[in-house]
Amino acid sequence: RPIAFVSTQDKKGNHNLAPFSFYNGFSANPPIIGFSPALSGRTGNPKDSLLNVKDVPEFTVSLVNNEMTAQMTLASSSYDREVDEFIKSGFTKKVSTYVRPPSVAESPFIMECKLWDIVEMGDLPAGGNLILGEVVMFHVDEDVYTNDRIDPHKLDAVSRLGYSWYSRVQDGLFELKRPSGNGIGFDNLPQF
Repeated sequence: RPIAFVSTQDKKGNHNLAPFSFYNGFSANPPIIGFSPALSGRTGNPKDSLLNVKDVPEFTVSLVNNEMTAQMTLASSSYDREVDEFIKSGFTKKVSTYVRPPSVAESPFIMECKLWDIVEMGDLPAGGNLILGEVVMFHVDEDVYTNDRIDPHKLDAVSRLGYSWYSRVQDGLFELKRPSGNGIGFDNLPQF
């Protein structure tokens, strides 16, 4: 699961920064992405990201690359709500163009989002919440943009596998071309 930081803001203007590997894209037109802040598995209480999006219905999503991983773990700590994880993890706040929460300036790929919907999936400890947002602005570092495409080698994204295991996309990247038309399918292969 690729990892991204989600930055949110409460009504007082306090910022929260949290890494998520439970995030993905769900629509291209309009561009909708989502992330899933679960309720605390120990207490059942909502996490700061969920509370903040309910207060200020905007957020940013900043991709985590290999250079950011050690600092990323600092932002995953369970700090009190008024603690700014940007400061704790040493990341730079980048002022957003269309939303109030800042993004991570060190990230090569950033999305500014406005809340689309919140789908609550349970009120028990570790119950999920799917927060959907419409992307209103993309920011792509010119260093990772080649020939009108994002170069996955230069992006060097990191993913989480579970527990303390991570994967660096650059080390495991391979290309597999799709058939140019419809493939004949396994059902049409000769018996031999």
